[in-house]
Amino acid sequence: MKELTEKTIGEIVAEDYRTAAVFEDYQIDFCCNGHRSFSQACSDKDIDSQELLSKLEKVMQPINNDAIDFKSWPLDLLVDYIEKKHHRYVEEKIPVLKQYLEKINQVHGSTHPELLKIKELFNASAGELAAHMKKEEFILFPFIRNLVNTNRSGKPPVEPHFGKVENPINMLVQEHNNEGERFREISSLSNNYASPDDACNTYKVTYATLKEFEDDLHLHIHLENNILFPKAMEMENNLRNE
Repeated sequence: MKELTEKTIGEIVAEDYRTAAVFEDYQIDFCCNGHRSFSQACSDKDIDSQELLSKLEKVMQPINNDAIDFKSWPLDLLVDYIEKKHHRYVEEKIPVLKQYLEKINQVHGSTHPELLKIKELFNASAGELAAHMKKEEFILFPFIRNLVNTNRSGKPPVEPHFGKVENPINMLVQEHNNEGERFREISSLSNNYASPDDACNTYKVTYATLKEFEDDLHLHIHLENNILFPKAMEMENNLRNE
């Protein structure tokens, strides 16, 4: 097996699409000039090869969310995690995916008309998710943090303007369902993110990143629908009945 430094830029990205973001940070073209070797790309850009190698190895580390027992976490820690891990991920990836989708539509749209619909669906999702996350960050999550503080102090809960916590939760769950349906359509249109034979590296990275985005969204929604929301409603109910 070849070492990372012995591979071409295109080979590295093809084997792990997450490396594309690192190459973009260094303005290394992994698409049209993906045939260049790692060493040649570093030399052309006067880049410290060890620094670049270190960053590539970092993003290529495996992720194992199965080992984390989210159910045991305090709710205020869980909302902090969702904000810093999943909300931040969505905010970072949306502009990247918009740029990729625009590019491959310009290059491949005439032969792959499904790309236009995928772009439209993703752009709609991007707008909805941005608004959705702000509702959580400015309305629901602060109330959950207050619930936790109230539970610790033994004081009666503060009555929020939205009534019971299940009211905003019901709305957010419906929005989760909408995004799930939207990404099922994106997955179907892209043949489950399988790049066609004529796909360039950017095309392949776009589909791989879309797949990662959907996977992250599934975990994000799971943490909220199946752990955070039920526990928040249970805590509120217990506090009201004390």
